[in-house]
Amino acid sequence: MGKLGMGELIVILVIALVIFGPSKLPEVGKSVGKAINEFKGALNTDDKDDTKNIKANDDSDDKKEA
Repeated sequence: MGKLGMGELIVILVIALVIFGPSKLPEVGKSVGKAINEFKGALNTDDKDDTKNIKANDDSDDKKEA
């Protein structure tokens, strides 16, 4: 159930076309694309923040040992 094949993608696109219609489909695609980009950006930001927190904790541990 991991990967989608060509047949599954075609079925999904046909269903989306029937539900939203040809005039709304580009707008829906654009909205989905923006949402995915924002989600990826949030994940990358969290990773950077985690790295900064780890470095800050390492620095404070070094001060405690001295």
